[in-house]
Amino acid sequence: MRILVVGGGGREHALCWSIAGSPLCDALFCAPGNPGIAQEATCLDIGAGDVDGIVAAAREYRIDFVVVGPEQPLVAGLVDRLEDAGIRAFGPTAAAAALEGSKGFMKDLCAKHGIPTAGYRRFADPHDALAYVAGARSPLVVKADGLAAGKGVVVTHTPEQAEAAVRAAMLDKSFGHAGAEVVIEERLFGPEVSVFALADGAHLLPLATAQDHKRAWDGDRGPNTGGMGGFSPSPLVDDTLWRDISTRILEPTLEAMTVEGRPFKGVLYAGLMLTDAGPMLLEYNVRFGDPECQMLVRRLRSDLLPALVAARDGVLDSFDLRWDPGAAVTVVMANRGYPGEIHPGARIEGLDAAAADPQVTVFHSGTSAGPEGSVLATGGRVLSVTAAGVDLAEARSRAYAAVDGISFDGGWCRRDIAGSST
Repeated sequence: MRILVVGGGGREHALCWSIAGSPLCDALFCAPGNPGIAQEATCLDIGAGDVDGIVAAAREYRIDFVVVGPEQPLVAGLVDRLEDAGIRAFGPTAAAAALEGSKGFMKDLCAKHGIPTAGYRRFADPHDALAYVAGARSPLVVKADGLAAGKGVVVTHTPEQAEAAVRAAMLDKSFGHAGAEVVIEERLFGPEVSVFALADGAHLLPLATAQDHKRAWDGDRGPNTGGMGGFSPSPLVDDTLWRDISTRILEPTLEAMTVEGRPFKGVLYAGLMLTDAGPMLLEYNVRFGDPECQMLVRRLRSDLLPALVAARDGVLDSFDLRWDPGAAVTVVMANRGYPGEIHPGARIEGLDAAAADPQVTVFHSGTSAGPEGSVLATGGRVLSVTAAGVDLAEARSRAYAAVDGISFDGGWCRRDIAGSST
């Protein structure tokens, strides 16, 4: 098969790294890719959001199957366009991608179909939203309705903080059009976990669990980011809890989407909080997480590509996947200033030495090619240094040993990923 992966970050590097090893893959392309991906695939200079360009490239390069990585092209209908052109694609249609594209849609779906989640209100008028938070008697979470690159959620402690969050989203346009409407929900308390499953419209195939660290700084402090690292599996999710999550949340969601005329195929990625009342849904993503994907592919011992094709074709019920019984840890190295204004362009040193350990893979998240074969740090999140081990402690030790061998001006990372407080 001739495969095209859409995207250019750490998630897409991980997907290319995994798919390149499949005996089903005869040729692998990635649009736009990055210098790390270029070691696995032929990179095409086409942006992930260029729907017309992606469809044209899929025709030109005689692509048999497209794997869409990021959420933006999914919400924009890339899968619809590819399928209309007769090109098979992995990922949800635009109608189904609304599970991530609109937090209001997701909350309404949960309310209608009895899927456990926090109580909420939706607001399109900032004055109504401000009046609501002013009278709130419990802590609130303010969420931009649309896509905000993982940064559109503000967890507040006081009405004043909630008011500031509403003003930032709706009046100051901090998240652009994504914040034109907000969802304000009751704040839940408990540890957060992420669970993943492939879906083919009628069946679910469970993937591994993971926990990530969204906050910028050690001790889970600072602003939200796209993810500063994480680990898999989550020690909080045993077989009993997984069955409960699947029965009460994932399966009802799949059924609800079919009832609503939006059958879901792709990755169903649920962010959950384990409350005293049981697992509660915080949000859905409709693609592999970043950096969670990097951890998952390091632990996967089966061929991922046939499972992705089966999800698209509606035959997942005949599939199973094998996982390494050990653990994987990802540490994200970021540019100075992230998640705010960054200072790109520094030359990265030590990549080859860091990857000398066969249990370590350095996935490129925000890099570009520099002069004389150099690699430059050009994104906010630059590298996803991922290590496998027999347990979390070993995987963590390997990951940080690799991190310590890499350097670029202004580069930094959290030092407590998968630490003792995990």
